Amino acid sequence: MVQKSPLDDPINAAHAWARYRQIMKVLMAVTVVTVVLALGLLFAFNGAISVHYYIAVALGISFTMLLGGGLMGLAFLSNGTGHDESVDNRMPGRDEFWSPDEK
Repeated sequence: MVQKSPLDDPINAAHAWARYRQIMKVLMAVTVVTVVLALGLLFAFNGAISVHYYIAVALGISFTMLLGGGLMGLAFLSNGTGHDESVDNRMPGRDEFWSPDEK
């Protein structure tokens, strides 16, 4: 039987999503600082390069950090609320698997 998830409760869900938004705000600030620092170092060591290079570096760093951080934040949300424990992970028994007719 499938257990009820703690995220089904609106109060728990609101608290969990507020915490997730807080994590994402901090991650966004860290991402901006990292991109500015990386672009500053690139300019200091390489001088004026094509603007397309700087755009690509900024987008690459931003996308990687925000995607990775967002997914990790969702994992923290799922684990921290107890949603993971409500999932039924039982594997079917050996006799429940489909198997071709033996000859």
